Amino acid sequence: MESFGLKASLILVAILLFADCLNVEGQICRPSGTIRGKNPPPGKCNQDNDSDCCKEGQLYTKYKCSPPVSSHTKAYLTLNGFEKKEEGGAPSECDNHYHSDDTPVVALSTGWYNKGSRCLNNITITANGRSVVAMVVDECDSTMGCDSDHDYQPPCRNNIVDASRAVWKALGVPHGQWGGLDITWSDA
Repeated sequence: MESFGLKASLILVAILLFADCLNVEGQICRPSGTIRGKNPPPGKCNQDNDSDCCKEGQLYTKYKCSPPVSSHTKAYLTLNGFEKKEEGGAPSECDNHYHSDDTPVVALSTGWYNKGSRCLNNITITANGRSVVAMVVDECDSTMGCDSDHDYQPPCRNNIVDASRAVWKALGVPHGQWGGLDITWSDA
């Protein structure tokens, strides 16, 4: 009987350790801190595509991670310009080039961008009963914001796929509804 109790205890310990390992893989991405907003100098916050500007004293959440990627990763699609003199201002992180907004390209939140590991790779975005393949060309920075390098915009949330006009068109979203949409995505 004592042998049965020992075996049962060992099995229970093994199950708990296994369950703990599974929990590490499925951990929720938690905020890594905040940034205190500053009012941008006059005319310096780019509000193209209905972007927000930082506000003096407001705290903005920042993240170093994003939710785990799966075959149907839930995300929020936003609209971004990838051409010169558009939102963001600088060339794309992946290739130091600007991209036509008529090409399906995206920027991913910092965790999904993963230090450039998805650069110039395709992802499949699904919403509105349609799918589109888009190339990752940039990071939507979830760790920094409210400064000149980020057009005085807050940090991106940790679940953002920031997409060109071509992505919105391919998904069949009416132009008047561009700006924010719940989607799923996966590596293509």
